[in-house]
Amino acid sequence: MDIFLNFIAILCQVLAIIIFVRAILSWFAISPYSPIVAFLDRITEPILAPLRRIIPRLGMVDITP
Repeated sequence: MDIFLNFIAILCQVLAIIIFVRAILSWFAISPYSPIVAFLDRITEPILAPLRRIIPRLGMVDITP
């Protein structure tokens, strides 16, 4: 059971880092067709899409990562 919980904890940490990297990269003019950006989008979009429906925009600014 401890191995399973450790695996879930590590998975959550890696996912948090990936979301952080995606948020940082969104500040720069990087092509959305770049392999790195496409990979990050593919990994994080299933998590961030429901958040975008819940968290309202602040004017023209999307505050979800």
